[in-house]
Amino acid sequence: MKKMTMLFIPLMIFSNLLAQQTLTLQEAVSIALQRNTSLIKSINSLSVSEAELRSAYGDLLPSLGASGSWNWNRIADDGGTQVDFLGNVIQTPASTMETRSYSAGFGGNFTIFNGMANWANISQRSNNLDAGEFDIAKLKQDIVFRTTEYYYAVLNNEEVLKVREENVRYNHKLLETIEEKNRLGSIPIADVYAQQVQLGNAELQLIQAENAYENSKSALLNYLAMDVLEEYIFVNEVVASDEVNTDLYMKEFGEMEILVNEALENRFDYKSQKLAVESAYSGVTIARGGIFPQLTGNYSYGSSATSLDDLFNRRTTSVGLTLSIPIFSNFNVDTRIQSAQIMALNTEEDLAALERQIKIEIKQGYLDLLASKKNLDVTNKNVISAGENRRINTERYNLGAGNIVQLLQADRDYVQALSNNINALFDFFTSRDKLLNALGKLDYKVFE
Repeated sequence: MKKMTMLFIPLMIFSNLLAQQTLTLQEAVSIALQRNTSLIKSINSLSVSEAELRSAYGDLLPSLGASGSWNWNRIADDGGTQVDFLGNVIQTPASTMETRSYSAGFGGNFTIFNGMANWANISQRSNNLDAGEFDIAKLKQDIVFRTTEYYYAVLNNEEVLKVREENVRYNHKLLETIEEKNRLGSIPIADVYAQQVQLGNAELQLIQAENAYENSKSALLNYLAMDVLEEYIFVNEVVASDEVNTDLYMKEFGEMEILVNEALENRFDYKSQKLAVESAYSGVTIARGGIFPQLTGNYSYGSSATSLDDLFNRRTTSVGLTLSIPIFSNFNVDTRIQSAQIMALNTEEDLAALERQIKIEIKQGYLDLLASKKNLDVTNKNVISAGENRRINTERYNLGAGNIVQLLQADRDYVQALSNNINALFDFFTSRDKLLNALGKLDYKVFE
């Protein structure tokens, strides 16, 4: 029975692994670009901007409408008596009279001149549409970065979890060794107690690492709008920390002034804000249209008759022009112009603020990348040093030349060095992606 149980357990583990789905970083980003609620709403709203631009072009065209009518009247007179001016009584008989009328026609009007407001409206709607497309592109870049950040957090916590698991196994084995030495009388019981505490702390840290790993998985799956109860295997395609050539990655970025110029040239949100400024000044032109004379035209063609057969026997065609000259508009036009000008000035201020923010993001992002590069280089050396220190202290303890305190501290230092190195590795790649996003260089099209 015991043998059957031992065979059954590996089969269960293998079945669970088969049931789990694998998820790569590229797949995660693709899913995010398909399911992100903000992106879906932005794309839906873009159709409104397209309709507004189409309507702006339509304002240049004559309007056209058709109409038709039919009327029926019936007058019923019961009759009676009337007295004429001579005093004679006249008897009027009862009578009934029905009349019908028919009419049909079509017509419309068109704007000839309205102070160039119609052309400014086209320019404004076109800029709004282009700005909306730029906003969507920027949102996609942000989604790529945010998904990558969440995914790196999962891989980071998974690697730390492996370190904690290995540390628990190491301390279990060390406890068995110390207990055996104590049983033989070569070391005091205090060493056993000290190692038991060390093992308990290692197990607690393992539980904390497991919780951090599960929470990071839930955060990623929730961002991807996926079921957090599903189990996934997250593919780790990040190279080992000692294989990362940080100097090679740093060659992607030039001097600060060059980086800022690249960002101002590439950033979709900056392009969108520049179009918003143009759109705001088009609004000023539209508002100023109210101070100019308005010239409009109208046309119509129709016919009316009392009989349907004679409907088109009497036709009417008309064409006309109307010139409206504004003299006093109760200061309404002035208010609209002033509001539009303030809107344009505020939009320019938003553009300047965004430019300053971009410069801050570039500077901070570059400094963060330099710091993470240095941190990764240092932690790589710390892992080697701490590993060698633990090995030496283990040998000294086994030979009786070292004490348990030195050994346990060396083990804690080594585990911490490994954890710091893992954190530094993923922090470096996250900082790199953050700077690339600040430069507007994250390519989202490869994931669509």
